[in-house]
This record gives sequence, structure tokens and C-alpha cells, in this order.
Amino acid sequence: MDMRDKVFLGSAALLAFGAIAGGYLLGDGLRRAKAADRSVTVRGLAEKDVTADLATWSISYSATGFDLPTVRNEIDANTRELRAYFTQLGFKPNDLTPVGAGVNQWLNNGVNTITITQRMLLRTTDIVRAQKAVAQQFDLVRRGVTLQEGSGMRYSFTKLNDIKPQMVAAATKDARAAAEQFAKDSGAGVGGIKSATQGYFSIDARDGESSEGGSDTPYKKVRVVTTVDFYLR
Repeated sequence: MDMRDKVFLGSAALLAFGAIAGGYLLGDGLRRAKAADRSVTVRGLAEKDVTADLATWSISYSATGFDLPTVRNEIDANTRELRAYFTQLGFKPNDLTPVGAGVNQWLNNGVNTITITQRMLLRTTDIVRAQKAVAQQFDLVRRGVTLQEGSGMRYSFTKLNDIKPQMVAAATKDARAAAEQFAKDSGAGVGGIKSATQGYFSIDARDGESSEGGSDTPYKKVRVVTTVDFYLR
């Protein structure tokens, strides 16, 4: 065998070894890539009971009569009684502000009839005092102030940003617990987070009270659901 044949055989052997090694590395790489791509998608829930920190009461009342000065005097008297009611309960004067008024005139059996509607807004962070005002609102009737339908207290929780981080962390922890249970059942382990989506934060009545008909509750439940994709190993 001359030198050229030896060189040829040596090159062929190297090529064959390279192909085998390359095939092994490719196969091992594919197996590792496939293993790295294994994941499970789960949802995590976090809930927190909170108390509203803002109360707003939209108050509408009206007076009806046959001449404008008389009706206007009655609505002014109702406004004074309304302010006296809230002052007696300990509210500050600027807690109650006028937000609009309307005048409606029509003929009733040939008689000109006038109705004036006044709208006031109570806005306060004193939730306990606001609840007391609602509970004792019949005292307004004794004072001659009749609230129109749709006048109702609304309680709001405005500090959502303060609790968002810990709630997201709690929801993620809940999701990991679900992923670990899945992994345990399938003989795998849970790795890091592949991707995650934060759900929408909802604030609802804590005990299922309805806000229909002008009623509301200061006791709320904040809820968020996160969707997390965990690697499996």
C-alpha cells in the first residue's frame, strides 16, 4: 500500500469518526433540548380580604310646587337639613358638595308645575362614619328630605397597588404548588419559570353582597389569577 492509499484510508477514518461523533452530539443535543422544552402550565390563585378606604354617597332629592320661588325655598331648606344631618354626625363641611341641579316644568291640568332636583355628593375616607350615616338615613325623612331612587353609598378600595406585589407572589407560589403536584404524579421535578402572565385583579363584595339597588358593602375581596409555565426536569 503506497502513501496515497494510507492518506486516503486515514481521511476516511477521520470522516467516519467525525460523523459518528457529530451524530452523537446532535442526538444528545436534541435530547437535552427536548428535556429543556418540557414544561407544565398551571394557574395560581391569590385572594385577600380588605376594607374599603373611600366612601361616596350620591344624594338626589327634589321639591315640587306651582311657582319657582316657593319650590326654590323648599329645596334650599332641604339642603340645609341635609347639611345639618351630616354635621351632626361629625362630617366636615367640605365632605358634602353640590354636583348639579335640574329644573323641570310642565302643565298639569292647565296648571304650571315645577320640580327642582338637587344632587349632592358625600366623599369621605371615614368608613365607619359613612356606615353610620347610611344606617341612620331615615332621620333625613324626619327632617323632610326624601331621597330619590338611585341615591346610594358606594365603597371603594383604592390601595390596590400597595398589595399587588405580595398578591402576585402568593399566586405564583400557589401555581408552583400545583406544578409540583403534577410533577410528582408524573415522576418529574419542577424547574424555573419559563413564562408567566399576570391575570386581572378583581375587587368584589367579600361575602357576596350585591351592589344592586344602591346597596354596597365596605368589605371587599381582592382576587388575582396568574398563569405560569414551569420547566420540568
